[in-house]
Amino acid sequence: MRKEAFLDKLQRKGILSLAEPSKEIAKAYLKKSESNLISSKILLENERFEKAISLAYYSMYHMAQALLHNIGIKCENHTATIILIKRIFGIDSKELEDAKKDRVNTQYYVDLSIVNEDASELICRAERFNSTIMDFMARLKRQDIETLRKRAEHMLGG
Repeated sequence: MRKEAFLDKLQRKGILSLAEPSKEIAKAYLKKSESNLISSKILLENERFEKAISLAYYSMYHMAQALLHNIGIKCENHTATIILIKRIFGIDSKELEDAKKDRVNTQYYVDLSIVNEDASELICRAERFNSTIMDFMARLKRQDIETLRKRAEHMLGG
């Protein structure tokens, strides 16, 4: 399925929509992101690698959600979030996409051997990705937000 058709389908289902920009919702996602990253490190220290990987991914995903809500996009689909981060903001979303694959593999497949290095590496990638998004949001000016919002409206037919 083409990405445009996929996004259109999500919009029709109400899974993806334009909303009012919300600093409050963005802050709530930032807190979730931080909490997930801290928890993933605790799990790593206690050799709970599968859960450490999962929470490192969710830290990244919630950081991406904070960015979307900053300009007024509600998106309840992980794949669409990855697409929108790239298309609207021009941010390389490969780290997020790869982390999602890692999370899915560790969550749904039992024949994988997960070791400390796997979880450690994903936590480092999460820290890098989150830092990139935080830096991007910190540099956003009102006019930038308006420009990004218009790009989102054009892309999502708003």
